[in-house]
Amino acid sequence: MHTRTEPRFSAAERKAGAAYLRELFGSIAVYIALLVPSIMYGPAMDAGPLKTAALMCPMTGFVLMIWAIARHIGRMDEYQRIVMLETFALAAALTAAVTFTYGFMENAGYPRLSMFYVWGVMGFSWLAIGLLRCWKTCR
Repeated sequence: MHTRTEPRFSAAERKAGAAYLRELFGSIAVYIALLVPSIMYGPAMDAGPLKTAALMCPMTGFVLMIWAIARHIGRMDEYQRIVMLETFALAAALTAAVTFTYGFMENAGYPRLSMFYVWGVMGFSWLAIGLLRCWKTCR
């Protein structure tokens, strides 16, 4: 059995990864902290700009997630960026295939789905393709 003697990631990569996780999970915490009251109190509010703002406020956390991802990509080297781009492109293609297929299924009588499902498909595709790529290259 082969034992690895050198560390798998450099100190700089570990530091960048830790910063990314702090930023990402911090933004997720903001999202959840704003989402819960938005769902609990927003629908009962009278229609108008205040209700719209209350229901949209969780997007602050979402924008922070985009910021965290953009900063992390900026910290990556060229090879890591290429791998991330390829993984994202494959996930986008898979998402397009799934959502396009379901569009035809809706024409056949399947229930209409909310646009929220598209992000779920995209996130799962990105995760699954990333894990498959890692499994293929990391074994």
